[in-house]
Parts: sequence; C-alpha cells; structure tokens
Amino acid sequence: MSIKEAFDLFISTISSPELQAELFWAKAVFIFFTVAFLLTIIYFIFNSSYLRYRFFIDFQDFFNLEPVGLRKIAGRWKAVRKRIETGSEYEYKLAIMEAEDLFNDVLIEKGFAGDSFEKRVDSVEKIQLPNPDEILEAHKIRNFVAHDPNYKINKEEAGKVLDVFEKGIRGIESF
Repeated sequence: MSIKEAFDLFISTISSPELQAELFWAKAVFIFFTVAFLLTIIYFIFNSSYLRYRFFIDFQDFFNLEPVGLRKIAGRWKAVRKRIETGSEYEYKLAIMEAEDLFNDVLIEKGFAGDSFEKRVDSVEKIQLPNPDEILEAHKIRNFVAHDPNYKINKEEAGKVLDVFEKGIRGIESF
C-alpha cells in the first residue's frame, strides 16, 4: 500500500457518515465548551482593568502629551488642597494625611525602595527631591496629627506642610 492510498483510506474513514454520526455529541460538547471559554475570556478582558491600564490610558496620555497618571495625581492633589479652604481643623488634619499618602504613593509608583516612608525618602536622589529634610519634618507633623487627637494645627501650619509635600511631589513627578 502506498502513502497516497493510506492517506485516502484515512480520509475516507474519518469522513464516513457512520463515524461522523457517532462523533456528533462529542463535537457538540467540544464546541459548547470552546464557545463558553471564549465568552468567559472576553468577559474578563472587558471587565478587568488590564486593558484600561495597559493600553487605553497610555494611549490617551500619549495623545494628550502628558506623563502617564499625571491627571490622576493632579486630581488627588486638588482634592487635598480643597480641604484647606474649609476652615476646619479636622479638614486640615485630613489634608496633611492625604498629602503624605499621595506623596508615598508617588514614591512607591516610581519604584523607590524601602519598607517605611523614611527609607523611601532617603532612597530618592537629591536632584529629584530637593527637600528631604523638610519632607521628614512634615512626616513628623503628620504623625502627630494621626496619633495625637489633642494635637492642634492651624491653617498656616497645614498650608506649609502641604507646600512641602507638593514641592516633593513636583520634584519626583514633575506635575
């Protein structure tokens, strides 16, 4: 038997109506699972943030000529600054804590190493962060605000602390 005859016999066996009738349910089950898995994959792709963060945001920022994530940082900073305008000591304290959280998030996002805030600040080079000592002083005030409910702070002092964090964020992020 030649290779061509063997191949023709194989094709005729596979395409025989009897074998196709017996395999109908197996094909139907495989088709069902294939469609179900494809729909599941499509669902998770569109409902996850992967595409949004890996493609659409970068694409949008490219055409806006802004660094990635800059709009988000600027929006968070605007909300922090708005707290100072309320005239409430409670809001001043929240503004200080949120400002440090934003600064810390920027440090982490930029990949500065360290298990604590102080170590991350120390790992930033002087060119990027011109005021590390002021940042650490502002961090001490933030700790007083966070851990001492009797700590008093006024608008001017809170504004100075926010200015320090803003200068640090601008140095690292350039927003």
